[in-house]
Amino acid sequence: MSKVLILEDEESIRSFIVINLKRNGFEVLETENGNEALRLLQTTPDIDIALLDVMVPGIDGFEVCRRIRETNERIGIIFLTAKVQEQDKVYALSVGADDHVSKPFSPTELIARLQSLLRRVNVQRAGAAKVSFQSGPFTLDLISKQFKKNGQPVELTPTEFSLVQFFLEKENTPLSRDVLLDHVWGKEYMGDPKIVDVNIRRLRQKIEGNPSEPEYLQTVWGHGYKWKGQGQ
Repeated sequence: MSKVLILEDEESIRSFIVINLKRNGFEVLETENGNEALRLLQTTPDIDIALLDVMVPGIDGFEVCRRIRETNERIGIIFLTAKVQEQDKVYALSVGADDHVSKPFSPTELIARLQSLLRRVNVQRAGAAKVSFQSGPFTLDLISKQFKKNGQPVELTPTEFSLVQFFLEKENTPLSRDVLLDHVWGKEYMGDPKIVDVNIRRLRQKIEGNPSEPEYLQTVWGHGYKWKGQGQ
């Protein structure tokens, strides 16, 4: 059973989420306080996804996300944001979130987003025809769930890991934003397609010597992005 932590200070919203998650087979931990959320994450290491509101008592959701990512790139993180808070959506992704859901939201949308992210969290557990990839200084091992550059580990979020795996599977092939959305986020994804671009920027910060002039994860104007392999 997949485990979700909910950080939401409005009791009516939190209860609504808890009921719907339990109906769909999720195990749920809940809190209204940012400090308590971090404590639960420390004492319950098998949490799969954290669902974070922004404005909560104690430290806010953004700071909770930052602190999670300091030590844990494997957990999935989704932010709950108001429709008017467009700048919050972008900032949430920049500090390490995998996705965001705008309030008000339907149970169907929320469950679809959670299930989509859960697939990315668990992507390394699935059987694959190929269990490792190498491209220039990079190696990706689906058994150990490690991505390395020049032998040094590069910590990736679940979404970033899925992106890198897909790029390495399609090395030197331009991939459009729509193709990346369908493969990584799922065909049922109903959010902002610019989430692809934000994750590409985050990846470049982690893997490129000069992110503004990417050597490996390149933009193909008019087509999308590609992973440049050796000999290209």
